[in-house]
Amino acid sequence: ALQPVEPRMSVDVPGRKWQQIEAFASHLDMRDSTTHWLDWCAGKGHLGRRLTGPGQRLTCLEHDPALIEAGLALSTRQGIDARHVQQDVMADDTWRYLQPEHTPVALHACGDLHIQLMELASQTGCRRMAIAPCCYNRTRHDLYQALSSHGKASGLKLSRDEQGLPLSETVTAGARVRRQRDISMARRLGFDLLQRRLRGIDDYLPTPSLPTSWLDASYADYCNHLAKLKHLPAPGQQDWAALETAGWKRLAEVRNLELVRDLFRRPLEMWLVLDRAMYVREQGYSVSVGTFCDSRITPRNLLILARKS
Repeated sequence: ALQPVEPRMSVDVPGRKWQQIEAFASHLDMRDSTTHWLDWCAGKGHLGRRLTGPGQRLTCLEHDPALIEAGLALSTRQGIDARHVQQDVMADDTWRYLQPEHTPVALHACGDLHIQLMELASQTGCRRMAIAPCCYNRTRHDLYQALSSHGKASGLKLSRDEQGLPLSETVTAGARVRRQRDISMARRLGFDLLQRRLRGIDDYLPTPSLPTSWLDASYADYCNHLAKLKHLPAPGQQDWAALETAGWKRLAEVRNLELVRDLFRRPLEMWLVLDRAMYVREQGYSVSVGTFCDSRITPRNLLILARKS
């Protein structure tokens, strides 16, 4: 079982993130046999420090120097033998940071970042790895590049937007945040009708995000502000109540379409994760896939565990 730690270990870690780290760590059956953890896209190294036990070492790879500095201070304060390295993990020389005795771990490394880890860990002979994928659409490819032989043989073509479908699940947001999101979207959908009239062009116009304080402004002020930001003609007199009501009606239509779309969300994510798992298996690993926490803690709760005998 995962040994409890002192409360100071979770200092500076948001509550839900710490829950994710605890759940992820508790599902790793290689904790006792690992000699050197490699925290991939480590941030401040919270995950790596949680895993590192007596006699074990830790290397944290991170691109952001501010996070490296903060992580090093935390590791020093907690007496953990950790090396915090500034490294773009997509760079050609990243392989030199992976050794056969390393156990790489990645909790929510995005798209190409976790694929890079799977490829490099396999090539450099790491005996074990644990990956919870995230943000499948953060990739340099316009179309999905299947990894496993089964994935390639499937002929499934996925755009970058389609790969992002699993990320539309936002159960981690509280009721207040969800309400704000609905108000913001309804207001934007109403403004979309207005901007088409003002421009005389029946086409979508991207608009910038506004601070949540604008949700408390009158709808007239809200739309006038957006029109000014987009250099549109002044809206003048409008039936603002009718326009706002139309926005809410359009939001209801969007939500109905999302109900159909969401039927495919989890199956698609399972397909993407299994393609990754089968790729790792083809590299000679024994692989298991499962969930490491309840979806209320994070909807990205799928975990790939791999080891070579």
